[in-house]
Amino acid sequence: MMKIKPLITAMSIAAISATMSISTFAATNDNARTLSAHSADNLPDMAVLASLDIQESRSSSAESNSATSSATDRMSQLIDAKNKANQNNETVDAPATVEAPTIEAPAVAADNMSAQELTRKDEQSDSTDDITEGQAVAAPSEGASVDTTNPLSFELPNNQPLQSLGDDTAIKSIEDKNGKRYTTLNLSNYAKQVNDASWSPNMKVNSAMTIKMQALLDWNHASPGPIDGGWGMNSKKALTNFQTMKGLPATGKMDQKTWNALIENIPANKPVLVTYTLTEDDIKTKFATTPSGSEAKSKMKGLYYQDIKEMLAERFHMDVRYLDKLNKNKKYQVGETITVVNNREPLNKRINRVVANKSDKTLYAYNGDQLVATYPTTVGSAATPSPQGTFKIINRVKMPWYKATVGKGDKKKVHMLPPGPNNPVGVVWMGLSKPSYGIHGSPKPEGISRQASAGCVRLTNWDVLEVYANIENGATVELK
Repeated sequence: MMKIKPLITAMSIAAISATMSISTFAATNDNARTLSAHSADNLPDMAVLASLDIQESRSSSAESNSATSSATDRMSQLIDAKNKANQNNETVDAPATVEAPTIEAPAVAADNMSAQELTRKDEQSDSTDDITEGQAVAAPSEGASVDTTNPLSFELPNNQPLQSLGDDTAIKSIEDKNGKRYTTLNLSNYAKQVNDASWSPNMKVNSAMTIKMQALLDWNHASPGPIDGGWGMNSKKALTNFQTMKGLPATGKMDQKTWNALIENIPANKPVLVTYTLTEDDIKTKFATTPSGSEAKSKMKGLYYQDIKEMLAERFHMDVRYLDKLNKNKKYQVGETITVVNNREPLNKRINRVVANKSDKTLYAYNGDQLVATYPTTVGSAATPSPQGTFKIINRVKMPWYKATVGKGDKKKVHMLPPGPNNPVGVVWMGLSKPSYGIHGSPKPEGISRQASAGCVRLTNWDVLEVYANIENGATVELK
């Protein structure tokens, strides 16, 4: 989460002094999100218990991948334990509620670290980033003069045209369903089990039920973050938040009333997992590896998705590893059919008040007194806490640039980082009346609720777009 300020030009909605600047941390430099994943064919019929303490998936750097390529992830360890128990005619049971005693697993790979370990890793990465200050920028002025004697001045790379604010292919990839065809043809047996899953008291909660619960929560706008097949902290929060939205006891445990409320407004035949045929537009999307360091980033024409898997994972609200598990050996070519999560419908409810709560790492969205949506978030950190109080949304910018300041004193330099989903503030910036603070997206959706923040409110790119589409200018933002 960036502690940054919006620099609003003539293209922006409200004016804020460009002389105000504040220390910031940048997004971490973990670039590669794709991890080695186990086969979807090996996903169990009744094996992975949603109530087990499985941390949500998290991608790591290529270096981490190299170090852990032979390691078995925690979900698979639990699957193996279940299979072994079956072979020995043993019984491994769990109650049908979400909260069950934790079953200890062997040491896990970096991508399955505990929340505390992930937070510490992110803080260490943030602290070594070269950005010391930053500003969210609507767009640099194409005709602006540059004072080369001023260490705070900047210039774009030679012959690099400004990216148009309308050039938001990443946003269109997430939001636009037009021309995208989803079917239930040729689904695997596992996908069919997910679609047919139905909760009942005293059932053994299985992996199919876990995915269906995550999808139902997402469809009801109690976002669980990236859908990954593991019942981690964001999923647990989403269930509790959904119960609060519906006026039910916020136990965080599944019961008949909660299940009935989850499916009440969802078409009975709506599938969770669907097949999608890749188009030429998908394949021709601009992809580029995100380099480390703000100077290298500033030389990019855009901080695009790094590969098609990263793009598809954000489009379908999925963790990249789960996308991999569902689509083993896929080459991601034009005309190829892949299995993905069926997306939620638009919220279509005005948001005029939000509450960002640091203690439970949740953004609550209200229409008056009605809670209409919740999203996992990161709000500040122990070292750089967010300010407490009530503020207003004063500007909203899609596909913002990021003006990154590197170094101090005579060595201070400024680099303009272009828009894109891997921009430090993601695809949206919504500035607050408290200078230097805002609500924005993230280049690392799998880190939401774990990443350290320098004060702002960070959401996944798809969740922040939903807030952007429904929030009013002047909406109240309470930070606590």
